[in-house]
Amino acid sequence: MVLFRVCLMALLCLVAVRSQTREEIEKRLGQLPPDQRAYERFRFWLSLQAPEAQRGPDVLPRYRQYLKTQGFTENDIGGQLKFVEEGERRLEVERWNRILTAEKPVFNTNPNAFLVAMVKGLKPGTALDVGMGQGRNAVWLAQQGWSVTGFDPAEKAVALANQNAAKSGVKLTTEIKGEEDFAFGESRWDLILISYAGGRGLADRVQRALKPGGILLIEAFHRDATKGRSIGAGVVFDTGELPSLFSGLRVIRYEEPVETADFGQQRVRLVRYCAAKPEP
Repeated sequence: MVLFRVCLMALLCLVAVRSQTREEIEKRLGQLPPDQRAYERFRFWLSLQAPEAQRGPDVLPRYRQYLKTQGFTENDIGGQLKFVEEGERRLEVERWNRILTAEKPVFNTNPNAFLVAMVKGLKPGTALDVGMGQGRNAVWLAQQGWSVTGFDPAEKAVALANQNAAKSGVKLTTEIKGEEDFAFGESRWDLILISYAGGRGLADRVQRALKPGGILLIEAFHRDATKGRSIGAGVVFDTGELPSLFSGLRVIRYEEPVETADFGQQRVRLVRYCAAKPEP
């Protein structure tokens, strides 16, 4: 974890001297190892962009163009962008490790209410918890008799999930992975849960991974919830978006209520989606 602390300290130093020239910043960056240098150069450039331009799919392409204007070669640019992407992932994982294992959690540590309501009466089978965090939903499902697998890139949170399961007298199968690395399989799960963990890029994999008759449950933020607050784009959906994304499934229940969100714990508009994979 030393690398995280060094990166954060370097970033603080850069912010403190933001009024300096790029040449002076580059001199300071030259004191860092290559991976940290590349990441902190990107963070400095990002800090100079307007707030609305600091996120979105075009950030890295724009940064690539900036590096070209600074005289870097294509090979060097490719290497720097690789370090940037790896640094972003590392810092994001560390951020969620802190949030999900905090002594005073700022999120609902009870099982998701929509999950509890929709699973009631279902025969337990195999369940997958996508982005399981500290296991609040996975442990509850296991207590109801489900055979639960969960994954999350935040390794400290997964360790806490296993501890919580042991304390509750149940067992989980866990993997420390992101959605891009996890093997969803085919016709493997009776239930897939994506609770405040995205889902937009998973439609094909999830629909293949569900067994015929299997259920998909998603809860996330509605676009309206972003008014006046910052919410990661991956957990925000537009009106009616989820049923269209998972068009191969049969909708059981879809709603966009104003409720207290599990994360942030404020009353905002949410999206709740439950659908089943058609049987032959």
